[in-house]
Amino acid sequence: MSDSLEILLTNDDGIDSVGIRAIHDALVDHVNANVTVVAPASDQSACGRSLSHNGEIGLVDHELGYAVEGTPADCVVAGLAELGPDPDLVVAGCNRGANLGEYVLGRSGTISAAVEAAFFDVPAIATSMYVPVDDVPLGEIELTVDDFREAQRVTTYLAEHALDAGAFEHAAYLNVNVPMADTNDGPAPIEITHPSKRYEMDAKSDGDQVTLYDRVWESMDPETIPDPDGTDRRTVAEGRISISPLTAPHSTNHHEVLTDLAETYHDRVATAGD
Repeated sequence: MSDSLEILLTNDDGIDSVGIRAIHDALVDHVNANVTVVAPASDQSACGRSLSHNGEIGLVDHELGYAVEGTPADCVVAGLAELGPDPDLVVAGCNRGANLGEYVLGRSGTISAAVEAAFFDVPAIATSMYVPVDDVPLGEIELTVDDFREAQRVTTYLAEHALDAGAFEHAAYLNVNVPMADTNDGPAPIEITHPSKRYEMDAKSDGDQVTLYDRVWESMDPETIPDPDGTDRRTVAEGRISISPLTAPHSTNHHEVLTDLAETYHDRVATAGD
């Protein structure tokens, strides 16, 4: 593009996270773009498309842009409607941890920022990085900007080329998941994917509390992962970049059975009440 892109950048890990710094610096250094950052002041992971209830949220100037005392959806609404110029693109991320599978699409704040942009008819890229955790909690793993090199490469590439290539003519947003940067510093291959349908949530009670377990992450070994070829989870587990082109808002599926139920509702309920 000859003219500068206007990009709104947000995330759900918070404005002080390493991931948003990595993406910001890459976009500023390598893309002909003006980048406006509007991001949560604190960690808002897994908040989905939650909006702040009172409608009034705190706003603080930050060296990267604006820190909002709210959710990623708050940030997108504030950024698109008020704080930034009309953007060509919204970028969310880079998230610390992957956002893989159908079941996370409604939970992830990173994904939800992209979905919120879709309601404004602005294309979006949501970038997340898979971090192998083994027995160490994700929050205790120290990450540096260098760990996000793969995320920087693919996000800047898509920001530069996806709009002109027409990638958003058939997708509202791109859910991008990357492996951690390899030590050889070479770009990983890209595979166009669809979200895995696996769902293995579990819960156990112990007296006065219930503990929830997400067992999907217990089987990410590329040799044994049960997700089929073409899914985002298998692609990332095997060391490739996953890009899932997704649509929003949700579509409806009209069918004759539900239509018949609707047509008979009044008569049946009225008869039952007599």
